[in-house]
Amino acid sequence: MMDIRVPVAVMFGTMGALLTGYGVFGDQSIYGRSLGININLVWGSVLLAFAVCLLILSARARSRRGGEPER
Repeated sequence: MMDIRVPVAVMFGTMGALLTGYGVFGDQSIYGRSLGININLVWGSVLLAFAVCLLILSARARSRRGGEPER
């Protein structure tokens, strides 16, 4: 049985990677309106960190169950 945290982590990880990439490689002049804060980079990093936390929790739950195979 698949843990719901895995696809959710993939979704958040993908969105976080896209936002982080846009924050790093995008036009930096658009951040003048937000006091120079690169909000795409900040929130992209937050989403990536959340995805990593979900994957860690999923792996921990799988190891506690004894690594039973999926059916």
